[in-house]
Amino acid sequence: MATIDGYGALVTGGGSGIGLGTAKLLAAQGARVTICGRTEAKLVDAVAEIGNGAQYVVADVTDEAQVSAAIAAAARVTGRLDAVFANAGGSLHMGPLADADVGAFRATVDVNLTGTFLTIKHAAKQMAEQAPSGGSIVTMSSGAGHFPHRYLPAYGAAKAGIDMLTRYAADEWGAQGIRINSVQPGIVDDELMAPITAGGKLMDDYHAQMPLHRAGRVDDIAEAVRFLVGPESSWITGVNLHIDGGHHLRRGADYSLLFQ
Repeated sequence: MATIDGYGALVTGGGSGIGLGTAKLLAAQGARVTICGRTEAKLVDAVAEIGNGAQYVVADVTDEAQVSAAIAAAARVTGRLDAVFANAGGSLHMGPLADADVGAFRATVDVNLTGTFLTIKHAAKQMAEQAPSGGSIVTMSSGAGHFPHRYLPAYGAAKAGIDMLTRYAADEWGAQGIRINSVQPGIVDDELMAPITAGGKLMDDYHAQMPLHRAGRVDDIAEAVRFLVGPESSWITGVNLHIDGGHHLRRGADYSLLFQ
């Protein structure tokens, strides 16, 4: 079986949810993992949970200097950076476009799209300068970037941008042996989405649109990221991978149900 033992890895937004679950899996399989995020107390707890020599760096992915420092810190652990999961993101706006606050809209685009851009920029530069060059970057998109989820316009537009940015970057950096792919999770039962996955009209709507009739698990996404950063996927780049129980085959979820 192919191994990631000894890989130098960075997970942004690694203090909770999918980021934490992925960091735990990578570390358990031998990677030397660095996580970053904005809240130090959360990172301290996460590193204790991850174990296996994991470390953290406090960093806001919208700040270029902080992203560059996090990349450098991750690379110092093993002398190179082999795997990056650009997971950090979130939504500061939900609701009709007509009522959208421009500040919340911009902040949502910034933390998702700009943060991913900065992570790719500095990670790919690090990977290209390594001897030998190469590595794998996985970005965090969403089904909301593939088809409309009513009342999630800022988040969905930012995630669609991430998918296209991923493809541009994969084309540009492929000659250096750097592979860049995105994952598009459907709804995942983690801390962030627990109020929805607990049940109600919106979760019923999700179930109605999923051939595999269940919410995702953190491990569903973590295992896919592990595959994409590992040697098993060495001929895969520029892919936007649906991990959503088949949700992409139907229509997006209707978040206006939360306002009823």
